[in-house]
Amino acid sequence: MSQVSIPVGETAAPQRAEKDFTQEDSGYHKGLKNRQVQMIAIGGAIGTGLFLGAGSRLHNAGPALAVVYAVAGVFAFVVVRAMGELVMYRPSSGSFVSYSREFLGEKAAYFAGWMYFLNWATSGIADVTAVAKYTQFFWPDMQQWIPALIALFVILAVNLVSVKLFGELEFWFAAVKVLALVGFMIFGIVLLLTRHPVDGHGTGPSLVFDHGGLFPAGVLPALLILQGVVFAYAGIEMVGVTAGETSNPRKVIPKAVNSVAWRIGIFYIGSVLLLVMLLPWTSYRSGESPFVTVLSKLGMPAAGGIMDLIVLTAALSSVNSGLYSTGRILRSLSMAGSAPRFTARMSRRGVPYGGVLLTAGVYALGVVLNLVMPGEAFEIALEFSAVGIISMWSMIVICHLALHRKAKRGELTRPSYRLPGAPYTNYVTLGFLVLVLGMSYFNGEAGRILIYGLPGIAALLVAGWFLVRGRVRRIAAERGAPAETPGIAGLETTG
Repeated sequence: MSQVSIPVGETAAPQRAEKDFTQEDSGYHKGLKNRQVQMIAIGGAIGTGLFLGAGSRLHNAGPALAVVYAVAGVFAFVVVRAMGELVMYRPSSGSFVSYSREFLGEKAAYFAGWMYFLNWATSGIADVTAVAKYTQFFWPDMQQWIPALIALFVILAVNLVSVKLFGELEFWFAAVKVLALVGFMIFGIVLLLTRHPVDGHGTGPSLVFDHGGLFPAGVLPALLILQGVVFAYAGIEMVGVTAGETSNPRKVIPKAVNSVAWRIGIFYIGSVLLLVMLLPWTSYRSGESPFVTVLSKLGMPAAGGIMDLIVLTAALSSVNSGLYSTGRILRSLSMAGSAPRFTARMSRRGVPYGGVLLTAGVYALGVVLNLVMPGEAFEIALEFSAVGIISMWSMIVICHLALHRKAKRGELTRPSYRLPGAPYTNYVTLGFLVLVLGMSYFNGEAGRILIYGLPGIAALLVAGWFLVRGRVRRIAAERGAPAETPGIAGLETTG
């Protein structure tokens, strides 16, 4: 194999790759600004998983949640750093679907794209449910499905206008989330420093050790919440999807990716440690934001209402991001023949409206779910979202592993912005993701339903592939690219 003679650097590798993979990025506008991408990166992982889901996890595992956040956060950073290197190699709105297509073949791209769609489709249902729940704080007599439908309609309208409007809305959504969380943490620190009691309890580290320490319920409950913690981190890969609509991705993306480590440390680990030093872990419960719990115990119902409004903003932000990212991923799939033709349609404003509308249709099913079974909608959607997240993160890590192996064989040059410790960090991360999936079986009835449902999901994917493979091969032949590559098996040959 001949060696590539170009020097290592941020712009070295893309030329070879972009020759065959630029078509799927045609029509997009470079409408996202640096400040918008940075704020999307900061706010991407701050959603209902933290604001709403942390209450039940604290109730089940106690302060161990901070440890689980830290461990899962390390692997989440590996995933997003791997994505960052792939983006520096070749920015694309098709993101990891496009990289799967290049390194692993169309079957892998098909699997990655549709599992990503499953993730956002089901998490979107959870988020419209959260919107409905928190709207009821202000209008308790309103039926749960009505605010869910209104929210979906408004966010859909924004996404159909332009990427610039999406970016601006997401910027302010993220800003509200970040400012609210920082504000709460400053307030909590003041309570700790002044030793102000909360609900009759003294505050400080002693509150943790007086109620069983870091693992009051044991190690097993901490392992059982892994899946929910991974769900909380879903969205950190959004920065990779924005690369194709950013004017200078090779300058902007590394800064956004590098911010992941400190925001996980501050917003997740820091906030949980603060919460368990303000109230005993047994005070938190499922269905209520832990931040609302603290404020309510302080006799500040109005402040609790404000925090409910913040959680509502976080849910709207997630719905907004889901419509944006799946629209781009579905277009990438469609242009290769793996998704319905209409999902490739692009408006004059550079919006892939076909994919956006398909996702919105699935979100509408979430509105129906809120109508027929409002009490269970959130948990059902969360369980099925987790398998999509695990699959998508695994594909990012595998694609990066393929890039690493090709670089060792001299077939391409890695950018200077790299995932540390590769390929060993890749293998350990894949093992962690398999563990998270396996632990789902022990996570109550919903987790077992998910595990039993995996063969059904696999069957649907296989049936779908047989339906589209003829079109995939025809399109691949027309663009002069092979429909199949050595794929994952090709990773076995090392340089």
